[in-house]
Amino acid sequence: MTAYMIAQVDVHDPQLFEKYRALVPDTLTKYGGEYIVRGGEMAVLEGDMPFPRIVVIKFPTFDDAKNWHASEEYKGAIEIRQAASKGILVAVDGYDG
Repeated sequence: MTAYMIAQVDVHDPQLFEKYRALVPDTLTKYGGEYIVRGGEMAVLEGDMPFPRIVVIKFPTFDDAKNWHASEEYKGAIEIRQAASKGILVAVDGYDG
């Protein structure tokens, strides 16, 4: 079943965060990850949004999403992301109807 990694992020060091953004695409390939949403314009229509940026990455399976996050390929990028921003990262199964 398809799964998604959903991130809500507040970037406090844009220059460092750009280094993170440059690293991540190559880490996704092995795990079948592809961007669905990567920042961009958004409008909060209801409720409170604690972080102003959203990223959604699609993976073939829930295990692929978790394995990507725990991978050696992504490990260095995580450290940069955490130094450049704060936020939440959630893996969730997709809905197949």
